[in-house]
Amino acid sequence: MDSIDWIGLCRRVVARQRELFVTSSAIAGRTEYEGRGEGGDMSLVLDRRCEDIVFEELERVLGPPGPSAIAVSEERGEVTIGSGEAAARVIIDPIDGSMNMRRTIPSHSLSIAVAGGDSMADVSFGFVHDFGADEEFAARAGAGATLDGGPFELDPPDHGLEVVGIESAEPSWIGPAIALLEGRVYRLRVVGSIAITMSYVAAARFDAMFSARPCRSVDAAAAQLIVREAGGAVDIGGLDPADARLGLDARYTVAAARRPLNLELILEAQAAGPAVHG
Repeated sequence: MDSIDWIGLCRRVVARQRELFVTSSAIAGRTEYEGRGEGGDMSLVLDRRCEDIVFEELERVLGPPGPSAIAVSEERGEVTIGSGEAAARVIIDPIDGSMNMRRTIPSHSLSIAVAGGDSMADVSFGFVHDFGADEEFAARAGAGATLDGGPFELDPPDHGLEVVGIESAEPSWIGPAIALLEGRVYRLRVVGSIAITMSYVAAARFDAMFSARPCRSVDAAAAQLIVREAGGAVDIGGLDPADARLGLDARYTVAAARRPLNLELILEAQAAGPAVHG
């Protein structure tokens, strides 16, 4: 799979998805459902069209005479592309932040990860594109993380926990966490896309983040690598990354901190939420 230009593939997907969003730019046009996806949520027509673009680009580079792969995607589930033995898994969230996209809130993203095995520890390439800011976050295992192709700031200033991101921000889930953070965090921010929020931790825009309820592997597979390659710390449901599966049925709480010493408080706040244990 090393012969595949993964970042080139991801950029082609971004370009095609961007055109799709331009042609469907009103809330009414984006609020059309077509059933329930393999991930369990109701699927928007636009979700499926964005996923189709990803699979079309994958099919161009996988299969005879090239390598095969297992694609794990929110709408289609697990699909083998190619006829040979699968050499990798491609973990896809064609739209992370579907509610934002549907309501024409700019912050939604494409998230694609490539893994040599079935765990978060096996992820070797991660890509997140934020369509709101038109920014690209990417990482390769052992090679560092990049923002729009350039390196992240390696030693950003230590602001403590000045800005913390929260995802899955249903009021009853985040109330206890907010109470615990009172007086210990200066400001909270809600983006509405786990992949973007984790990438913001990698870029030191956020000092830390957490999800108030478990998310799917597709939401975090790419961004967790980006955080780790930028020098941050990630917690995936309290598991060793080698034990955190990439299958669509996997559910984990996620948390991240740009400076590892700040992760303990974030996990304490996350654990205060009732949905973590539900």
